[in-house]
Amino acid sequence: MAASVAGFLPVLSRGKFFADGPRLLADVGATNARFALEVAPGHFDAIEVLRCDDYAGLADVMRAYLKRVGLKRVSHAGIAIANPIGGDLVRMTNRNWSFSIEEVRQRLDFSTLLVVNDFTALAMALRHLNADQRVQIGGGSPQPNSVIGLLGPGTGLGVSALIPTEDRWVTLGSEGGHTSFAPNDERELDVLRYCMKRLPHVSGERLISGPGIELTYRALCERAGVAPLPRQAKDVVEAAVAGTDPVCVETLDCFCSMLGTVASNLAVTLGALGGIYIGGGIVPRLGARFEHSPFRARFEAKGRFAEYLAAIPTYVITAPYPAFHGVSAILADTLRGRGEGESSLLDSIRAAGDSLSKAEQRVAQLVLARPRAVLNDPIIEIARQAEVSQPTVIRFCRSLGFQGLSDFKLKLASGLTGTVPVRHSQVKDGDSAPDISAKVMENTASAILRFRDSINVAAIEEATSLLRHAKRLEFYAIGNSAVVALDAQLKFFRFRVPCVSYSDAHLQLQSAECLGPGDVVLAVSTSGRPSDLLRAVDAALAAGADVIAITASKSPLARKATVCIGLDHVEDGQTFVSMIVRILQLVVIDVLAVGVALQRDADNPERALNAITQHDGERPFEAEPALRTRISHVAG
Repeated sequence: MAASVAGFLPVLSRGKFFADGPRLLADVGATNARFALEVAPGHFDAIEVLRCDDYAGLADVMRAYLKRVGLKRVSHAGIAIANPIGGDLVRMTNRNWSFSIEEVRQRLDFSTLLVVNDFTALAMALRHLNADQRVQIGGGSPQPNSVIGLLGPGTGLGVSALIPTEDRWVTLGSEGGHTSFAPNDERELDVLRYCMKRLPHVSGERLISGPGIELTYRALCERAGVAPLPRQAKDVVEAAVAGTDPVCVETLDCFCSMLGTVASNLAVTLGALGGIYIGGGIVPRLGARFEHSPFRARFEAKGRFAEYLAAIPTYVITAPYPAFHGVSAILADTLRGRGEGESSLLDSIRAAGDSLSKAEQRVAQLVLARPRAVLNDPIIEIARQAEVSQPTVIRFCRSLGFQGLSDFKLKLASGLTGTVPVRHSQVKDGDSAPDISAKVMENTASAILRFRDSINVAAIEEATSLLRHAKRLEFYAIGNSAVVALDAQLKFFRFRVPCVSYSDAHLQLQSAECLGPGDVVLAVSTSGRPSDLLRAVDAALAAGADVIAITASKSPLARKATVCIGLDHVEDGQTFVSMIVRILQLVVIDVLAVGVALQRDADNPERALNAITQHDGERPFEAEPALRTRISHVAG
C-alpha cells in the first residue's frame, strides 16, 4: 500500500495536482477493464488491467482496483465503456453486466461518476495525443481549429468527429459505420456481390471490421476458386503479415483499401481539415504493414478532389491507453460545468486584468469574490458594492463581449448552477424516504436544466407576442395537464384580459367555435394526440384564432398549432403519473407570463411586477424580491 501512494510523489512534485485527490479513470471493454489514477492534469499513474471474467460487475472490479492501489475512496471517477449510454441504466452488449450509474456512485461513495461511450472518449482524446502517440500515414498538415475525423475498425466500425466551437471541442455522435458499403474496383464489387447473397444490407461495418476481414477472406477465396480455411480475423492478419497465404495478403490489402475509401468519404463529408485518425483494435497492430498498404493511395483517389485530400493528414493512434486522455478531458469539463472546477467565465475575467479600466476592475473583483451574490443582486446594488456607477457595470459586461448585464448573468449562472447533475435516477421498490425525495427532486432539476438548454427561444418570443396582443385567451388541457391550464388562467387573468380554462372536451369545442381573429388558444398536452383536444384546436383555427401548443414537438397538435413550444421529456412509464412533464409545462407558463408582463409594461416595471405577483386583495407571493430584481434588470 505504501508503495502505491509513494508512486504518486514524483508526479505531485512536478505538476499541479488535484486539490481533492486523484481521479479514477477506466476503460471497460467486454474482456478487460483498464484503470488509472490521474493524480495531476494529464498525468496517469498506477495503470492496471483487470480481467472482467474475474468480477461480478462494474462496482466489484472498481472496488478491487482501489484496494490494489491502496485507496479507500476517490472523489471523482470517469469511465469509458464499450456500450451505448442512454440513461442511468446500462446493459453491456457483449458482457452480462448491467448497472445503475447512480447506484454504483453511491456504493463506492463517489462525488462524481461519469460514464461515457468509449468512442466518445477516444474522440476527445485526439487533441491530447503527442507525436509519440500517433503515426502519420502519408502527407498533409492539419489546419488549426478544424474538424477532426475518427474511425475505429474493431468488432464493429466506430465513426466520430471532434468539432471546434467557440470555447471548447465537442464530439459528434454518429452511426456512420452503418452507411452502405460502396465498392471502388472490380475486386470490391465481387466482394459486395458475395455479401449481398448472404446479408440484407451491406454496410461499411460489415467489411471494415474484424468480422469483415473474415467475410472478405471467404469472398476472395470464392473469387480465386480455392476452399477457405476456418480462419478467424487474427489468423488472416497473421498469415498476411507473414506472407504465407496469397488470399490472406489480398484480404488485408482489400481491407486497407476499403478503409481508405471510408476515411476519405468521412474527410470530405465533415471537411476534416484537422486530419483523420484511425483507432480501434486492428490497424494499430499492423505497424509498418499498414504504412505500406494501399490505404493512403485510396484515401487520395478522389478524382477532382485528390488535391484536397492530399492536404489532409491521416494518423494511426499508437498510444497504449488513449481512452484515458478522453475520459480525463470529459470529466474535467463536467466538473467545471458543475462548479467543482473553475468557471470558464471567471477564468476569462481573471485573464482580462489590465485590459479593463480601473473602475471595471473593481466590478471584476466583486464578481470574483462574490459571484453568486452578483448573480442575484440588481444593478444598483452591484454598482454600490463595487463603488462604481451603473453605466460602469454595463461597460464591464460589454468589455467581456456581452450585450449587457442580463446576458452576462445568464452565462455566469450556467457556470455556477451546474451543481445539479443532469441525470436520471430510477425510483425502485424498497427505496427509503430520503432516497425517494432525492431522486424525484434530482430528476426534476435535471429535466429543467436540459429543457433550459434546448428550449426554442424564437417560439417563446412568438408565443409571447401573440399572448400580449390577444383579445381573449382560452386555455385547453385534458387529464393531468388540466391543472396547468388552470394555473395559466390565474396568471394571465391579472393582465385584465378575458381568459378562461377548460378541461372538458365538449366545452372546449363549443367555446372554440365562438372565437375569432385576435383570440388565442393555448393548448397543453403531454402527448399532443387526444382526438377531442385536436378537434377543439381545429375549430379554433377555423374560426380565425391563433393556437399556441405546449406539447411534444413532433405530435399532431404541434403540427396544427400556430406556434409550438416543444417539450419532449419522456416520463417513466411505470409511474402512470405525469410528474416532471407537468412541472416543465408550468415553467413554460411562468416564462410566458413574465415575458408578457415585461412587454406590456416595459416603461412601468412596478406595474408589471404587481400584475404577476399579486392576487386581488392578497399580499404578493414570496417570490416577489427575485422577480422584482429580474424585472428591474430587463427594464433597465
